[in-house]
Amino acid sequence: MHNDGELFPWLESSWSQLEAYIKNDRIPQALMVTGKKGLGKQQLVHQFAKSLLCQQVTSECQACGQCQSCKLLIAQTHPDLCVVQPDEPGKNITINQIRKLISFLSLTSQYGTHRLIIIHDAEQMNNAAANSFLKCLEEPTERTTIILVSDNPHTLPATVISRCQKLKINSPKREHGKSWLQQQHLSGDSDLDTLLSLSQGAPLLAQQYANEQILTLRKSCFTAWLDIAESRVNPVSIAEQWLQLSDSMLLFWLTTWVTDTIKCYFHNNPVDCYNPDFTHHLQELAQRLELKRLFKYYDLLLRQKHNLSTQLNKQLIFEEILINWSQITRMK
Repeated sequence: MHNDGELFPWLESSWSQLEAYIKNDRIPQALMVTGKKGLGKQQLVHQFAKSLLCQQVTSECQACGQCQSCKLLIAQTHPDLCVVQPDEPGKNITINQIRKLISFLSLTSQYGTHRLIIIHDAEQMNNAAANSFLKCLEEPTERTTIILVSDNPHTLPATVISRCQKLKINSPKREHGKSWLQQQHLSGDSDLDTLLSLSQGAPLLAQQYANEQILTLRKSCFTAWLDIAESRVNPVSIAEQWLQLSDSMLLFWLTTWVTDTIKCYFHNNPVDCYNPDFTHHLQELAQRLELKRLFKYYDLLLRQKHNLSTQLNKQLIFEEILINWSQITRMK
C-alpha cells in the first residue's frame, strides 16, 4: 500500500477477506493478522481501520478521505482509535500500556461507528500485560474491534490466540516479488534473488535491505567469518566489532551460512539456498568440515538466539559463537 492508499499487489486477496467482513456487517471482535516481517501487515490493518471508521465509506469499502472521521485519522487524533506498540523496537508492551487501553474501552464512542484497538508487535506483550489484555478479549464491548498484528504469533499465550479470528498474510511468489522490486528503483544493492532469499520472500524487507546496503555489510561479516575459519583474525576482536550491529540479523545470517553449508555437504549445487552468492565458499567449507560438528554448531546458534532475548552479555554470546567456529574449522 502506498501513501495514496493503493494496496500492494500481494495484499489484494487479504483485503478481499477484510472487505467481506465490512460488506456482510460481520466485523470480528478480535482479529489477529500474522505473516513475516516486510509484507505490509501494518498498512493493511490501517486501511481496514480507515474503512471501519469512515462516515461515508464507498461501495468498494474504501474510506472517503473527506469526512471528519477521515480527517482525524489523517491527523492521527481520532478519539475512537487506540494504537498500542512497544515504546522502542524490541522492547516489551507493558502492563501500563494495557491499562491505558482498558481505560479507553470504558469510554463511549465519539462518532458512533466503531471503536478500534490496534496492537502492533503483539508478541512483545510481557506476561503481566498479556494476562491483563486477556480480560479485554473475554469481556468485549459492543462495536469494538481489537486487531493484533504479529510477526511471531506462536509466542503469544494460547488463551489469547484462541479468542481471535485469523488472517495470515503470505509471501508473494518469487517472480511476483522480484517483478515488484524491479519497479522500485532501488537505491542500494540490487541482487534481487539474494535480497529476496534473505528477506524470506518479503518484498518490503528486501527493499529495505537494498536501500540500507545490507548486502555490503553482510559480505563484510561473511569475509570475517571465513577469516576466522582460516585463523587470519582473532574471533574475540570480531565479536567486539559485531556488537555495533543488529544481533538478531547477525544470528540469522550465521544460521543461514551453516544451513547452506550443510546443504552443500549433500548437493554440489543445492537449490533454495539463502546465500546463492556465497555458494562457492560454502561448498569449500562443506568439503573440509565434519557434518556432525556442523550440526552441533547449528544447535549452538539456536541456543544463543534464545539467549539474545535474555540479560546475558551479548559480547560473550558472540565470543562463544566465533571461538567455537574457529575450533571446529581448525579440526580438518
